[in-house]
Amino acid sequence: YNAAVEAGYLAPPNCSKPVVARIRGICMGGGLGLAAACDLRVASDDSVFRMPAARLGLAYNYAGLKRFVDLMGPAHTAEIFYTARKFGAADAARMGFLDRVCPAADLDRVLGELLETIAENAPLTLAEVKYGIRQVLATDAERDMDGLKRRIDACFASEDYKEGRTAFMEKRK
Repeated sequence: YNAAVEAGYLAPPNCSKPVVARIRGICMGGGLGLAAACDLRVASDDSVFRMPAARLGLAYNYAGLKRFVDLMGPAHTAEIFYTARKFGAADAARMGFLDRVCPAADLDRVLGELLETIAENAPLTLAEVKYGIRQVLATDAERDMDGLKRRIDACFASEDYKEGRTAFMEKRK
């Protein structure tokens, strides 16, 4: 069970494309953990969050806690785990868990606009930045600077980069 859950949590960060969590309503426990594993989180203002592990007698492993600490910092992580309290989208945004909060009626539009904006950009650059962020957060032993350099070099050698430079000089998208 634990191996399957951890594999699920590793899927978003290991995907080469940006992964955005769309949160509407209840986001608790495993759902909160999965959302934390995503690159970005967009939620409706009526969403409710909770990490109930302390009420259930569950322990969170190092990787799971690290995801929250990297995202929200140690104090906010401690607070949501220690208290197991419910909190709203405004608190989740204040703690750094959410990237955007909007009215429930606007969630799909806001998310769609965000995804369109992301999709307009060079895929190699998006993959490199995603990989680079993982390297910044990695421990020294886990860090792969050679892999990061190969990805950076691939961006500069790509047709996307050539087209991007040309479009910039011609003042067009």
